[in-house]
Amino acid sequence: MQIYLPIAEMSVDVFLLLGMGGLIGFLSGAFGVGGGFLMTPLLIFIGIPPAVAVATGANQIVASSVSGVLAHWERGNVDVKMGLVLLIGGFCGSTSGIVLFSFLRGAGQIDLVISLSYVVFLGIIGLLMLWESVRSIRRRRVAAAQRRKLHQHTWVHGLPFKMRFRRSKLYISALLPIAIGFVVGALTAIMGVGGGFIMVPAMIYLLGMPTSVVVGTSLFQIIFVTANVTFLQAYANQTVDVILAILLLAGAVVGAQFGAKAGARLRGEQLRGLLAVLVLLVSAKLFFDLLATPEDLYVLGVTP
Repeated sequence: MQIYLPIAEMSVDVFLLLGMGGLIGFLSGAFGVGGGFLMTPLLIFIGIPPAVAVATGANQIVASSVSGVLAHWERGNVDVKMGLVLLIGGFCGSTSGIVLFSFLRGAGQIDLVISLSYVVFLGIIGLLMLWESVRSIRRRRVAAAQRRKLHQHTWVHGLPFKMRFRRSKLYISALLPIAIGFVVGALTAIMGVGGGFIMVPAMIYLLGMPTSVVVGTSLFQIIFVTANVTFLQAYANQTVDVILAILLLAGAVVGAQFGAKAGARLRGEQLRGLLAVLVLLVSAKLFFDLLATPEDLYVLGVTP
């Protein structure tokens, strides 16, 4: 059944969009990521304009993250204080990213920048995650060894403005979470991602947070940053397609609940390995599309 998307200016099958939303929601609940790193490329693959895919993808992440947070909140796996500190950087980064997005769109370069950003970031992150996952599986590290590594003192512990995060059992500088939030917020605006594929590893290896708390806290922060991006994109660029967002949201809310249950049954290194493979596949497809000769060599368009 086809439905017309007014902002994207095209017709798409309803069940295809519901299925895509369900898939991303499942990944959100299982891996603790917003899913935008897959949603935006998938929307581009089915013909949605990149600028619309980025803005609407950020909107979809809000609902999938809310559903995922509720599942983790019941288990007590959300550090609200850490999430609020991350939000300070997230709001600043996402607002700055929207300004850059508007400039690039006006210059007619936003589509190229979005594709290149995905190829570079997903390729690097995917390779690092896959390498770490394979190494962990081979060594079969015990949980006690992991905890000792997380609490080793490094240069991070020497930064000023320290705060105590009781739920995460940390006493570290607030500057590092703010910096991580800023980077993730900027990526959310430019790429339409929740930033979980960067935030989750950063929270584990840089901040030293327990893995059990990382997923819920990451989703908590993602909710508010993506909501800010959605509002700013709709106001500044008019690229949020409400019809597309509603269909994606409907599938995502259901998928996130199943994802949270599935994620609890797999070991951490297995989850990271599966996520790494998905990231690399998407990066490879985008890289191929950049090099392949387009079907239509000339396109007529109007400068926004």
